[in-house]
Amino acid sequence: MTTRFWVVVTSHDHALDGEKAGIVQVNHGKHAPLKRMAAGDKVLYYASKTFIGQKELCQRFVALATITDDTIFQHEMTSTFKPYRRKALYEKINEAEIRPLIDGLEFIKVKEKWGYIFRTGFFEINKHDFDFITSQMQN
Repeated sequence: MTTRFWVVVTSHDHALDGEKAGIVQVNHGKHAPLKRMAAGDKVLYYASKTFIGQKELCQRFVALATITDDTIFQHEMTSTFKPYRRKALYEKINEAEIRPLIDGLEFIKVKEKWGYIFRTGFFEINKHDFDFITSQMQN
């Protein structure tokens, strides 16, 4: 089985919440993106903002996790919000600013409009881009 590499876009505070809980949650708890992942896949968290619902920009890769099993489960946050999640093991890393990395990233096709791809909230990247980003996140 081949390892795949993913980017999840969220706020910095939500990425840290996921790390504390040992889970990956994507696109406000949607099930479909999690189905594309498998045990052993690597997940990078990109935080566009510092806090959800606020304007303060973060624009950093802030967390790195590995999916630990193939089970997708729901967690009841409130009676009306039950997001889907997967268990994950997080690595201790440094955060990495996006701007110095843009020219070296293959998944950013139009460098002047680098932020466009992050609007999708979740996407797959190649090993080259994963290795390049994580090399900038090493302790």
